[in-house]
Amino acid sequence: MTIQVGDRIPSAKLMQGTAEGPREVSTDELFKSGTAVLFGVPGAFTPTCSARHLPGFVEKADALKAKGVGTIACMAVNDAFVMAAWGKDQGVGDKVMMLADGAAVFTKALGLELDLTARGLGVRCQRFALIARDGVVTHLAVEAPGAFEVSSADAVLAAL
Repeated sequence: MTIQVGDRIPSAKLMQGTAEGPREVSTDELFKSGTAVLFGVPGAFTPTCSARHLPGFVEKADALKAKGVGTIACMAVNDAFVMAAWGKDQGVGDKVMMLADGAAVFTKALGLELDLTARGLGVRCQRFALIARDGVVTHLAVEAPGAFEVSSADAVLAAL
């Protein structure tokens, strides 16, 4: 079942690539307090994700933070090394946390998995964006397959 507004973010461990190697990130800690934005993409280095989705959040990071967002995180079903390389390629810096859900455990806990096995991509994450306050989802926007409308940085800004 897909996570809904009013639900608590499920407990899971994600990975973040760092200069010292992969570092575990607990969703309990990440979403514990304050306002956080999490957006999920089907995959690092993929066309829409690289050309529009991630760049929009990098570009609008200051505007999101001005509206009280403490954490902006991008998640994909990729490994921490790929997510770190993608962040470097996109010039993310410290504006967006690049989080890996390599085995899609958190993605499945959210109910936002997308089976692209027939296309040779395995289980991925649907394109979405959510806002959480103190660990509770206050806004959730999940894209229709192939669409990029409701999960953009501009859409999230409008929802804050």
